[in-house]
Amino acid sequence: MDSRKFGLLGRKLGHSWSPQIHAALADYEYRLYEAEPEDLDRFLNATDLAGMNVTIPYKKDVVPYCAELSDAARRIGSVNTLVRRAGGWYGDNTDYTGFRYIVERSGVDVRGKKTLVFGTGGASLAVKAALADLGADPVVSVSRTGENNYGNLDRHRDARILVNTTPLGMFPDTGAAPVSVADFPACEGVFDVVYNPQRTAFLLEAERLGVPHAGGLGMLVAQAWRSAEQFAGRDIPKNRIEEIMSTLSRQMSNVILIGMPGCGKTAVGEALAKALDRPFLDADAQIEKAAGCSIPDIFAAEGEAGFRQRETAALAELGKLSGAVLATGGGCVTRPENYPLLHQNGSIVWLTRDLAKLPSDGRPLSQQGPIETIYAQRRDKYAAFADLTVDNNGPLEVTVSTIMEALP
Repeated sequence: MDSRKFGLLGRKLGHSWSPQIHAALADYEYRLYEAEPEDLDRFLNATDLAGMNVTIPYKKDVVPYCAELSDAARRIGSVNTLVRRAGGWYGDNTDYTGFRYIVERSGVDVRGKKTLVFGTGGASLAVKAALADLGADPVVSVSRTGENNYGNLDRHRDARILVNTTPLGMFPDTGAAPVSVADFPACEGVFDVVYNPQRTAFLLEAERLGVPHAGGLGMLVAQAWRSAEQFAGRDIPKNRIEEIMSTLSRQMSNVILIGMPGCGKTAVGEALAKALDRPFLDADAQIEKAAGCSIPDIFAAEGEAGFRQRETAALAELGKLSGAVLATGGGCVTRPENYPLLHQNGSIVWLTRDLAKLPSDGRPLSQQGPIETIYAQRRDKYAAFADLTVDNNGPLEVTVSTIMEALP
């Protein structure tokens, strides 16, 4: 056993933020370990790790390997933290700590409120235990089959708290949700354990309806904090959770530029990406690459409707990425369905520029009518999409620094 080696065990881990989180919490080595179900026994018996976190689909499977369980793990029947002790593996469940943290942080009072928990996997067990301890009543599990399933949700329209513990809506398959929040008119709080994207379709609907909500990033960091205390064998200040959440949120969020054709989105985007050390993505370039021809050629062959359909498809792919600077086409705001694609993982910046400075050469829509008319049609749409509005009439470096200072 190496007393300074730890990691995350799962089947398909993809891009995980766990190594970065643990590096910010303590000074041990932390790596990702993927294993197929048939290799789980060999891995747990042969590894020299001093401890590990456990994720999908092994949170229940590792329980029999534990010589000792914490009270929380025994009660929940699921383990997401293993620590090697003299007698063997000690199993704990820090998902409980993580979920309780995001509920308490949200300010939503779940006491005495009917709560639906979607999913029956390892995470749901910890979530239900935390909800019960916070006073939620009753707490109802909803699955594809069983007494309470997606086919008989009408009986639960009075639910006041909704919690998603399934992978629905998780990157790269964003846009899905277990249910529609609108189907529960008494809803007072929505929680989703998914953290990538930061705003799942489930949370985006709650936001649109004005329902208090919280995503899984806080749960991820808080459970890691409690695990790290056990791995490091010492207390770690709890305020580190908020500090790490803030850092991760900034790193994960895209910066998305919208505005009239010719307002400088590409120039500002390239300079901003360089300043932030992030990749720069151009929606128009993505559309042209997929179509195999220029945007004017797309307009000539398919009209604006065809182009807009291609644009939405491009934004659906680009918007789910993390940590990039994205320049969009001037008319992306004309389709409301593009907003959640951009908003799910980003801060949207509206670049403004005097209309007299906007060029029209080579821009199909700019040649279809007076620029003032086009702007009048889009102005309110830009405002509705935007988190920030930044003037781009001055020097490029001033615009870039203004955006950087204003970003959350």
